[in-house]
Amino acid sequence: MNTLVIYTHPNHQSLSYAFLQEVLRGSRENEAVTDIQVLDLYGEGFDPVLVFNEQKRRRDMHSDPGLAKYREQLSWADRIVLVYPIWWGRPPAMLMGYIDKMFASGFAYRDKSGLLPEGLLKGKSVVCISVMKGPAHYPLLWLGNAHKMLMRKALFNFVGIRKVKFFEFGSMESPRGKHARKLEQVYRYFKTAR
Repeated sequence: MNTLVIYTHPNHQSLSYAFLQEVLRGSRENEAVTDIQVLDLYGEGFDPVLVFNEQKRRRDMHSDPGLAKYREQLSWADRIVLVYPIWWGRPPAMLMGYIDKMFASGFAYRDKSGLLPEGLLKGKSVVCISVMKGPAHYPLLWLGNAHKMLMRKALFNFVGIRKVKFFEFGSMESPRGKHARKLEQVYRYFKTAR
């Protein structure tokens, strides 16, 4: 199983970075994992800004030569792991810009007759690991589960990815946030997940 880990946080001293390290540690100990690639969006200097004009058209985004490397990574991956904080009830703008650019028509899905398109990323799985300052049930009770709905239904199901798992950790700026236990939970999952 090829694993692509997409890390989205500007600080390598962050708790998100600690979760990234546990994903890697567990994956390296998992016999089912063939290879691992890490894409650090901030470290890479990924440009999340969409530009459409006379030279760059939205309908051609699936073949933009500047994004070829990232398309190859997504095509290569059997499992895509996203590690990011929740800011204002959603993933960071950097990750959303990556999604806007990479999950384009002609690459991630193809329009067809009917209500839904044909998802072109079938057979892959996704794991979303997110941390937030607010309590763990804040997204569910206050925001109507908007984060999970966005990621699962509006994005991954749309492009054909049905297997989506969430680790959504709240109260992470509190000394009572049980950081060590949550880090260990992520490590154990990636050590054994198939």
